[in-house]
Amino acid sequence: MSHLSERPANPVVGQEIPHESAALHVTGAALYTDDLVMRTRDVLHAHPVQVPHAHARVTALRTQPALAVPGVVRVLTAADVPGVNDAGVKHDEPLFPSEVMYFGHSVAWVLGETLEAARLGAAAVEVDVEPLPAIIDVKDAIAAESFQGAQPRVERGDIEAAFDAAAHVFSGEFEFAGQEHFYLETHCALALVDENGQVFVQSSTQHPSETQEIVAHVLGLASHEVTVQCLRMGGGFGGKEMQPHGLAAIAAIGSRLTGRPVRLRLSRTQDMTMTGKRHGFHSQWRVAFDADGRLQALDATLTADGGWSLDLSEPVLARALCHIDNAYWIPNARVNGRIARTNKTSQTAFRGFGGPQGMLVIEDILGRCAPLLGLDPASLRRRNFYGPGQTTPYGQPVRHSERLAAAWDAVTRTGDLDRRRAEIEAFNAEHPDTKRAIAITPVKFGISFNLTAFNQAGALVHVYKDGSVLINHGGTEMGQGLHTKMLQVAATSLGVPLSRVRLAPTRTDKVPNTSATAASSGADLNGGAVKNACEQITDRLRNVAAGRLGVHPSDVRFGADRGGIISAIGGTGELIPWDELVHQAYFQRVQLWAAGFYRTEGLHWDSATMHGSPFKYFAYGVAATEVEVDGFTGANRTRRVDIVHDVGDSLSPLIDIGQIEGGFVQGAGWLTLEDLRWDNSDSPTRGRLATQAASTYKLPSFSEMPEEFNVTLLEQAHEDGAVYGGKAVGEPPLMLAFSVREALRQAAAAFGPQGTSIDLASPATPEAVFWAVEEARAAASGQPDDGHVTASSNGDHGVVPVQPHGPARHPESERVVGRQAVEPAGVRP
Repeated sequence: MSHLSERPANPVVGQEIPHESAALHVTGAALYTDDLVMRTRDVLHAHPVQVPHAHARVTALRTQPALAVPGVVRVLTAADVPGVNDAGVKHDEPLFPSEVMYFGHSVAWVLGETLEAARLGAAAVEVDVEPLPAIIDVKDAIAAESFQGAQPRVERGDIEAAFDAAAHVFSGEFEFAGQEHFYLETHCALALVDENGQVFVQSSTQHPSETQEIVAHVLGLASHEVTVQCLRMGGGFGGKEMQPHGLAAIAAIGSRLTGRPVRLRLSRTQDMTMTGKRHGFHSQWRVAFDADGRLQALDATLTADGGWSLDLSEPVLARALCHIDNAYWIPNARVNGRIARTNKTSQTAFRGFGGPQGMLVIEDILGRCAPLLGLDPASLRRRNFYGPGQTTPYGQPVRHSERLAAAWDAVTRTGDLDRRRAEIEAFNAEHPDTKRAIAITPVKFGISFNLTAFNQAGALVHVYKDGSVLINHGGTEMGQGLHTKMLQVAATSLGVPLSRVRLAPTRTDKVPNTSATAASSGADLNGGAVKNACEQITDRLRNVAAGRLGVHPSDVRFGADRGGIISAIGGTGELIPWDELVHQAYFQRVQLWAAGFYRTEGLHWDSATMHGSPFKYFAYGVAATEVEVDGFTGANRTRRVDIVHDVGDSLSPLIDIGQIEGGFVQGAGWLTLEDLRWDNSDSPTRGRLATQAASTYKLPSFSEMPEEFNVTLLEQAHEDGAVYGGKAVGEPPLMLAFSVREALRQAAAAFGPQGTSIDLASPATPEAVFWAVEEARAAASGQPDDGHVTASSNGDHGVVPVQPHGPARHPESERVVGRQAVEPAGVRP
């Protein structure tokens, strides 16, 4: 067992304690960025000037009418930028653009004494534009070859030989939607400048250091002249990893020019129409199985809908390619990736960061192919699990693959799946217009940033003379419980009660050069840094205690379970209270603070060849979901969910279980409810987001919660080489929701004859489920359908290979009847 993962006796980590701000959250006392406005004098308010075109060239911008509006102080334009007019790390996101790239793109910002004055001023600004052709749909982008960024490929084995030798070959096409973050707190920044010209920005950001960097280069300043603080966020989910930077820069420009604090907070509609979302994807695939239903080859092309600029689309695509295997051994694989440029918001990080999109492709393939192979979907999945000694298509060994089988068997046993399947079969036989189904799906998710350099973190720990402890680390709190875990790590490392430790907000002048709180790595990275800082302090204190107790420093013991009492093996038997030892150390001029650092070891990744070991470890999980579908409407309900998830030795069980539950529900929302729609017509509103409020964009609510929801943490899952043996939990549980979608597929198929294979749109809204039911009924009546999935069996099946970026083509005689996977997206009335 490594020193990093070893736990002392009776540690504070592992205890079931509530979120450190839970009481503040539920009483409304927790402060967020916008709450600080009421505590700040003479604040100006910013409002965007948005252009209602999906693509247009700005030919004239007249700001004078806005200045005539009472309460308007200034209008910010590109001429006011003292540094670089760009808000992106790829330098492809003009802060004040001369070319409108999506419907609602802001070209200027108005500052007013009140938000209403700023709004009226923005409405008064006159903008002349020359409309340009706009690409809205990803298929149109593919046809127009409108791509941006790198086009990576993951490849191993002999693809063509594997297809030639395969007993079964299938091919198809699958397009699925993105997802709106819909965090409770919209984007917000509050900027001010002190008497020395130091810029201070309060920002709702997951990446304070990058916000600092972007603000600095927009202002033409060095980073040490800008300080960014994140008090806490009311949700982030990846949407505040990159997108806050430009908004913070706008506020900072305004504050520098006016000498007054500037507040910029997006309304819900502005947030939904101006900021990025989860990437939607289009996929074309060809897959081969042997006679026993074992995967032999996969040839696929994934096209991410990146929107108007790159943002984080390249690493999102890379992670999608690295997760298309999910939990399954695919000996021969060729997966191509590309990013479509469309005239929509610049799509960005979202919980899972491309992993869910890649994994959804293989889960959809298995769900569609299982009936064609004459296999139960659960059996098909289980027989294709990774085994000992096997590696991913990009070359990383899959450690602890046995945990997949352990979690699967545990869900099968504790969920009583065999009995319930028999009951469902009897229910379905008696109910022609209502069907039930259970689906079980696995998750294997890699933990670490694909970019190796991001896998580092820092922390600052202060021990005061009275023995109290203050910690500061580079991670940000967005409700996920990172601060709670860091408090537990610090208390465990120092051997003091949790009550002696307090945590300060994340600030760039305390811990510099931090990585984003993302990639589920927050606890691993910052926990390692906090532990390192605490151990520097305890090493110094150990020498003080050893001198007093008359023992060797290695024989000194710190113990949080003993109320912070320090003891020794042997010696006089004297016990030293923590506070007393700290006080004594101070008078011996012993340093009582430390800066900690951690870097994840064992990582290597070549982005050019898409090969290496980019992840520290894999997190595993299994979920079984039972659903019921109404055959008349497609309406459905989730009757029961059983989850067994691998979080290692949990650092904070209550936090981890909450993350698993929340991630599952958010994933179910993406897959079954949340339907982003853009106007794809040729009308003047082409490119407008039609689902720009909670009234048109359906989110999971209590009514969508499972009637029975059982979550269990996998036992005996210590992760050596991770902080106190714990594992990441932020993103992996979202993909457990694949079981919901697959259960809906199986329930819809139950309306047809046994062995019916149906396509199911994503999101699988009630409307989509209804059409899947109709497809199954058509199969029962022998009516043909116009699907596109193709199949062949062993022998000279004449399958034409998929070109690197082309569709799979099969002889028409081998066409399998099915339904088009995704209906053309339009604007709903």
